[in-house]
Amino acid sequence: MKIIIALLSLSLTATIPAQQIPDRDTRIDWWRDARFGMFVTWGLYSGLAGTWNGKPVPSDTNLEHAQRMVNADTYTYAAQAIPKFQPKKDFATDWARLAKQAGCRYVVFTTKHHEGFALHDSKLTQYDAGDILNRDLVREITEALRKEGLRVGFYHSVIDWHHPQYDYTRAKYPPYPQGNIAMTHGPRDHNRYIKYLHAQVDELLTNYGKVDIMWWDYSSFGFDGDKAWKAGDLMAMCYRKQPHIIMNNRLFRRPEAGFSMDGGADLSHPLDPKYGDFGTPEKYIPDDMDAKMDWETCMTMNHTWGYSEHDHDWKTAQTIIRQLIDSASKGGNYLLNIGPKGDGSIPQPSIDIMTAVGKWMDVNGEAIYGTSKSTLGKPAFDGRITSKGKTHYLHLFSRPESGQVSVPIAGNKAVLLADGKPLKVTTAKDRTTITLPAALPDPMASVIRLD
Repeated sequence: MKIIIALLSLSLTATIPAQQIPDRDTRIDWWRDARFGMFVTWGLYSGLAGTWNGKPVPSDTNLEHAQRMVNADTYTYAAQAIPKFQPKKDFATDWARLAKQAGCRYVVFTTKHHEGFALHDSKLTQYDAGDILNRDLVREITEALRKEGLRVGFYHSVIDWHHPQYDYTRAKYPPYPQGNIAMTHGPRDHNRYIKYLHAQVDELLTNYGKVDIMWWDYSSFGFDGDKAWKAGDLMAMCYRKQPHIIMNNRLFRRPEAGFSMDGGADLSHPLDPKYGDFGTPEKYIPDDMDAKMDWETCMTMNHTWGYSEHDHDWKTAQTIIRQLIDSASKGGNYLLNIGPKGDGSIPQPSIDIMTAVGKWMDVNGEAIYGTSKSTLGKPAFDGRITSKGKTHYLHLFSRPESGQVSVPIAGNKAVLLADGKPLKVTTAKDRTTITLPAALPDPMASVIRLD
């Protein structure tokens, strides 16, 4: 299969004056209130489903990296993957309805992953959904999300294993597919790739209406920011196109941008807006309740982001719900991933989990939306606390043997959200003790509202 990349000689966007950019609080307040979003990792790799030449890809994680894991060149990879990536009609409607049903307030979905295949109808390349499938998948998805009243986020890889000028030799991670290396002839002009990257982002922010989030991925230590992506110009262009937009911190990979030297998240200091708006711990929820920056944990339901027919180790709905609560209790957001199949259908275990989360949120959503990290410290009971002004939500994971819970604040009214029935409250010396019913109503997490 012959795939041609059309490069345009486009100038980079000049930096815009800071006063033209709305302040961070104005841009991010809705996101702080939302607390819960759905992540969608989807691309050519989804059709492969973790299988190459009839055998499982040798990994139980990151199957969206299938091309490098099997060491295939772009053309061999595309020849196998494209025939298996055939989205069904109305797949996007199913995604949007599931997100809404689960209680998500926003959805971040892949516009291009490291493999380089663009899901929109790009004028800059023929390696895209417009040319290969005669469909604009980004348009289908954004329209479906907006019909459900959901905010729209674009996951966009700044790495590109397909583009012939992306200089893989300068990035420490992730490794470049060996098959592509074998096809490399002569040096690469990375500046030409940067122009392509900026121009493609320009398309995404120009042609699809309001975009609420740019979720960048991925920089490595020593190859990030302006050096790797002309990040300052790229961010300035995003603000010029979408002044309200918020961005994560992954155009950078350095301590001052919210990364520890081992590559994890470091949330211990405020994040300068020049590096983005929020930190991005991945597959874990920080222990520290004293984060100084906005943050969002992105989490898989099993092990892998992209769909794998071999990964059946699904988290329970209870685990997912408690992780959502844990994130909110520490002032963070929870971005829960689904990995659709090549036809866009969602694996049944993902549907079951999202449905269970939605049922819990229908009853207890007020204890998540618009809350802040607990102002009462770590609870003395098995559970978590979220706060909203003078109201505190006690999320109980189990019932104490004493039949009571106590918190260090004077309260005068406590009710279970599950039934609205008042509970006995005793207050002494700025401490409140609540007497619990003989059995808690929800094994996932039972929530008491304390005013």
